[in-house]
Amino acid sequence: MSNEQRKRKLHINAFISATGHHEASWRHPVSDPKRGLDVRYYAELAQLAEKGLFDSLFLADGYYGRTANKLEPFTLLSALSMVTQHIGLIATVGTTYNEPFHIARKFASLDHISGGRAGWNIVTTGTEATADNFGFVKHPEHRLRYDIAEEFVEAAKQLWDSWEDDSVLYDKNSGVSIVPEKVVDIDFKGNTYSIKGPLNIPRPPQGYPVLVQAGSSESGRELAAKTAEVVFTAHQTLEESQSFYADVKSRLIRYGRTHEQLLILPGLSPIIADTEAEAKEQEEELNGLINEKRAIASLSGRLDIDLSDCDPDGPIPYDRLPGVEAINGRKGRYQLVVDLAQRENLTIRQIIRRLAGARGHITFAGTPVQLADLIERWIDGYGADGFNLMPQLYPSGLQAFVDKVVPELQNRGLFRERYEGTTLRENLGLARPANARTIEKAESGSAAG
Repeated sequence: MSNEQRKRKLHINAFISATGHHEASWRHPVSDPKRGLDVRYYAELAQLAEKGLFDSLFLADGYYGRTANKLEPFTLLSALSMVTQHIGLIATVGTTYNEPFHIARKFASLDHISGGRAGWNIVTTGTEATADNFGFVKHPEHRLRYDIAEEFVEAAKQLWDSWEDDSVLYDKNSGVSIVPEKVVDIDFKGNTYSIKGPLNIPRPPQGYPVLVQAGSSESGRELAAKTAEVVFTAHQTLEESQSFYADVKSRLIRYGRTHEQLLILPGLSPIIADTEAEAKEQEEELNGLINEKRAIASLSGRLDIDLSDCDPDGPIPYDRLPGVEAINGRKGRYQLVVDLAQRENLTIRQIIRRLAGARGHITFAGTPVQLADLIERWIDGYGADGFNLMPQLYPSGLQAFVDKVVPELQNRGLFRERYEGTTLRENLGLARPANARTIEKAESGSAAG
């Protein structure tokens, strides 16, 4: 396809990780895992991604586990907003173990601080052990978590809309700072939440932060179609991604939405070098650093089965698997691993090596041109609207993508030459949502007239 014929431009998000997305990246000779708690290091990564004209950067989060290099997202992204100007700032925040008022206020604050660059990666929290840290007797069931998430997001939207866009006046002559009738209680009543409102901060510059969702299960797909504006997903092949892309986009119509209102970004975890042989060598070097015992334990957790007594050079014992219906955690990722193992007839050791680079996202080792070819196939084949970039080794992997892949994508007419706007919504081509209460008032006034 020629540059003149091409209309679709891809979107790129940088999934930030301290040392890289390969599970053994911290052991690589060039990595410095101690910088995982250094805000100056993340500032360097953010500025590098902005130099590459990325749409956004994204921080994962969770409430369970022994991690030595994971800073709290709101705190870190607020700091990064001060050393960047254009790039979006997406924080992962779970709905199961938070409150809508608290999270709506934090995202409104981040959006104001950054000048309209905030995004919310909505997760339900798939780790069962998280319940122990919040006083829950049991982790809520999968379907219930998604019902809670849907209500949580709706409550947050109503809280953001509790301030009309022109509610702040600051008229020094009249002495009116806030127009009282333009800041209202929401009186939200749901199955889980009861919230009076209003929010104690004006409506965010973007109206709402960009809403991102990362689930690929049936419940996740439906929540994405109803609520999300960007979907982070994981697929191993173009065919799988095309199927997911078509399925989720086809659900939008029943919620009165168009295909352009939802962007799908599969995870892409590359190793880039000047020759394919060099890239493969680096891949082998990283795989050689895998702690196999720990990796088997991790795979056991993903599949909800103990694999410690299995031959690593043998297959997964499929007859002992619980089945996706029995999984109360990440159903989509469970199915991805099982499908991958069966499709390619992989041994346990081979599965571990395939997952080590990015936990089920597509991995790649090759040259900048080869990577641009892959990206072009997925974009032109409607398997993606862009990618959630997950370099296996930071910061060198991000540097290589910015320096060598971005120019190649620009030469092909696939990627921007400059930022289109000042907010994350503008750069993603997403409309600013109108205030639902303002629309309701206008409609009721028109009906009365």
